[in-house]
Amino acid sequence: MERAKAKMQVVVPATLALVFLLLYFNFRNVGETLIVMLSIPFTLVGGVWFLWALDYDWSVAVTIGFLALAGVAAETAVIMLVYLDSAWKERQLAASGAAGVSELYEAVIEGAVERVRPKMMTVASTMLGLLPILWGTGTGASVMKRIAAPMVGGMVSSTMLTLLVVPATWCLVKERGLAESPPAGGLS
Repeated sequence: MERAKAKMQVVVPATLALVFLLLYFNFRNVGETLIVMLSIPFTLVGGVWFLWALDYDWSVAVTIGFLALAGVAAETAVIMLVYLDSAWKERQLAASGAAGVSELYEAVIEGAVERVRPKMMTVASTMLGLLPILWGTGTGASVMKRIAAPMVGGMVSSTMLTLLVVPATWCLVKERGLAESPPAGGLS
């Protein structure tokens, strides 16, 4: 257990650094990369609560469950940002590049609403797939339960995060960018 803990102290930060770099290369924007990275700890809260409710101790299996949950959380946050960016670009094109705060709000609502059904399907399929593991009693069930538990609990907080917090944070970042940029056609 001590050797596994020592390895995890190296592997987890290295993995997070690699994920950050990959996200940055994808978005080419530190703000959006940070939105995805900051979504991960908030998603993990649901997993921690569920572990507490089940009275599970921390273990290597639990760590693996949290890493899997972090991957799902990052994926859904990235997809939400893609939809938000797409809706925003459409609004900017429709406004001939002079889109303001009201168009930004409309883009946030449009982009977030488009993700409700897919996010709910992801959560439902993940939880339905993991619940039999939580109820299992066969060989290896105790380990598998500890991998599945953080994911089941985290999917609940991930849903709220992806549908509410990520769009709101993205909107605040874009709104700040609008306030800092000079008006279209004006003197700089």
